[in-house]
Amino acid sequence: MPEPHMPSVVRPVIRPATTEDEKDLAELDRETWSPLHAVQSKPEPPYSPFFDDNHGPEDILVAEFDGRVVGYIRLVAPTPLVSNAHVQQIQGLAVAEQARGHGVARALLRAACDRARRLGALRITLRVLGHNAPARALYAAEGFVVEGVLPGEFFLQGEYVDDVFMGRSLAP
Repeated sequence: MPEPHMPSVVRPVIRPATTEDEKDLAELDRETWSPLHAVQSKPEPPYSPFFDDNHGPEDILVAEFDGRVVGYIRLVAPTPLVSNAHVQQIQGLAVAEQARGHGVARALLRAACDRARRLGALRITLRVLGHNAPARALYAAEGFVVEGVLPGEFFLQGEYVDDVFMGRSLAP
């Protein structure tokens, strides 16, 4: 993917994903893979499609600069239960390396919260690895608080890593 020009003061355009975004999203997902946030092995060919039976374009918000995809956030219902319908969960957030530091992740988080509210959600949650200090700091700055920790839940690169559950209210 060619590197987009990164404006210093222009905010990214946030929009719903379309099926035409699949190739760019899959490439972004592979390029941003890191043991800092991934619990699955590094993607290797043949690559799986980005969209699948559980996650379609309707679940994704895309960030663009100059018409190029530089980030995404996946927002879904955490369970199919009616009793849990008031909650939305972030199940993926990625920002291209060259777009970091330009407010893309923050804009995606805010757009996801707005979308969750429009869907009638009263809460939004996410899971983040304990050693991912930059992501945890961003989430905390956006009002997410730690609601639970599963100590040593994952064994990654020779170390046990906590799975941290964070959430926030979407009430006005």
